[in-house]
Amino acid sequence: MARFSANLGFLWADLPLPQAIRAAGRAGFDAVECHWPHEVPHEQVAAALVETGLPLLGLNTRRGRPGENGFAALPGREAEARAEIARTLDLAATLGCGAVHVMAGMAEGQAAERAFLANLDHACRLARPLGITILIEPLNRHDAPGYFLAGSDQAARIIEAAGHDNLRLMFDCYHLQIMEGDISRRLRAHRDILGHVQIASVPDRGPPDGGELDYRHVCALLDDLGWMRPIGAEYRPKGPTEATLDWLHQRRLDAGRDGAARSGR
Repeated sequence: MARFSANLGFLWADLPLPQAIRAAGRAGFDAVECHWPHEVPHEQVAAALVETGLPLLGLNTRRGRPGENGFAALPGREAEARAEIARTLDLAATLGCGAVHVMAGMAEGQAAERAFLANLDHACRLARPLGITILIEPLNRHDAPGYFLAGSDQAARIIEAAGHDNLRLMFDCYHLQIMEGDISRRLRAHRDILGHVQIASVPDRGPPDGGELDYRHVCALLDDLGWMRPIGAEYRPKGPTEATLDWLHQRRLDAGRDGAARSGR
C-alpha cells in the first residue's frame, strides 16, 4: 500500500512551517518534506514533528544568490558549496531528517561535472556518519532552463561515478515525464538507486489525479518494485490545500478495498 509525504514547500505554503506540519498530520499524510526550512526556528519545527509523529524525509541545500538554483556544480564555488552542505546536514541531523538534496545549479560541461562530483563526494563523506542520504534530482528544462541535471540517465551516471552508496536519485515523475516520458521503464531501470519518488500531475503540476500520468499505475508499479517509503506529493494546489486532497482520500479507499479483496472478506 502506497504511503505519502506532504511536500511543505508547496502544500500549506501559506502557513508557518510548524503549522503546516500539523496540517499534514491532520490530513492523514504519513511523512513530510521541505524545501528550505533553514530560517524557521529549529525547536518549533522539531516540536511539531514530535507532536504529529511525522518523519521529516528530506530538505534542500539553499539556492544561493538571486536567480540561482543551487551552486554545487558551479566551478569556483566549491568552498561555498561545501559550507552550505555542512550547514544543511547539521540542520538535517538536528531535525532527524533522513535525506538532503544537494542542488546542482545552472551549469554545463565537464568542469561543472567535475565540480559537482567533488562536492558530492564531500557531501557523502560528511553524511555517512550521520546516517543521512544525499539526493540529486533532474529538473526539466521548461521550469529550470540551464539546470545541470536534466535526465535520469545522466543522474545515474553521476551516481555511479561518485561511488557512494548513500548517494541516490530523487525521481520526480513530474520533471522526468516532461523530459523523458516512459516513466514505468525508467522506474524499473533505476530502482536500485532510488532515494525518493515525487509526484504531481503533468503538465500543470497540480494534484496527482489527472493529466498525462496515471498515478494509480505508478503507485502499483512502485508496490511491485518493493518500494516501501512514502511517495512525495510535490504539487501546486489550486486554492486551499485541503480542497485538493481528494486524490489522497481516494488512494486510501482503493487501498482498503484492495486489502479486503486480498484477505477474502
